[in-house]
Amino acid sequence: MKILVLGAGAWGTAVAISAASQALGRHAVTLWTRDGAMAADLRAQRENARYLPGISLPSELAISAAAPDQLAALAGAVDVVVIATPMSALREMLCAVAHCRVPVAWLCKGFEPPVAGSTGLLAHEIQAQVAPQLIAGVLSGPSFAQEVARAQPTALVAASAHAVVREALVAAFHSPSLRVYANEDIVGVEVGGAVKNVLAIATGLCDGLSLGLNARAALITRGLAEMTRLGVALGAKSDTFMGLSGLGDLVLTATGDLSRNRRVGLALASGQSLQQALDSLGHVAEGVYCARTVVQRARGLGVEMPIAQAVVALLDGQIQPAQALGLLMGREPTAELL
Repeated sequence: MKILVLGAGAWGTAVAISAASQALGRHAVTLWTRDGAMAADLRAQRENARYLPGISLPSELAISAAAPDQLAALAGAVDVVVIATPMSALREMLCAVAHCRVPVAWLCKGFEPPVAGSTGLLAHEIQAQVAPQLIAGVLSGPSFAQEVARAQPTALVAASAHAVVREALVAAFHSPSLRVYANEDIVGVEVGGAVKNVLAIATGLCDGLSLGLNARAALITRGLAEMTRLGVALGAKSDTFMGLSGLGDLVLTATGDLSRNRRVGLALASGQSLQQALDSLGHVAEGVYCARTVVQRARGLGVEMPIAQAVVALLDGQIQPAQALGLLMGREPTAELL
């Protein structure tokens, strides 16, 4: 199978390494970057020193720096295209491959910031708007790029309304170290991947303030309820949120030390400003950029999300870290409902 991965950040590089490393040369994998200097460095060093230092690129992995206007031709010569850019670049990349006839999938998790006054969209909503003819889906689930690149055991979800897309993603990435499950509920999988980043900021804040393991467990559990409420309101199946892309991704991102969103919460709890926290990461923390959109869409649907609302108030500088706890603990008693 010929696979094209668009975007040489940590996650794009990791899935390219994983696919290219499979035994018996099953796949021919190309990793694309728009940065010609970066492409030259990747070819020369066989390492993505910026995003995955210390992890070698397989000799079988090809590197491309074709111009953006050549992406359509590049995508037309493969069996599956994977977009591995941040959410902010997804619209541009979908437009570039809009007439591709092979399965297209994206790895990014989040909501797009509102464009031209419109409500911020999930990835599949962007695709329906700018490239409706594509057969497309998402590859998501609990996964840190470093562990996937090192072939540590991981399980992901390939979600799409199209069986051919689900089958292509399983064929491309399922391996002894990477198990890929198929799922038809693209809405649920994308909502889980987006909202868990916001909740991870809250959990990092909780741990940074040394509130204890009881508080962390409560926060994760009630965060899952918020995620599920929003997802169901958007048309997802509630069962999806008990799977890998819901509960699984939430637990990993909220508790794992490699989580960028969790580290933002920890940094804010230590007294750093939001800008200082982001500067210290050196990478994108999607939860910071989609938190407001999550809350806006929830509000528009009449969905209550107090944890996400507290995160937005914190990011906007309306409250201090310690005040976020008061907002949540001071709410009126209620029944435990989704």
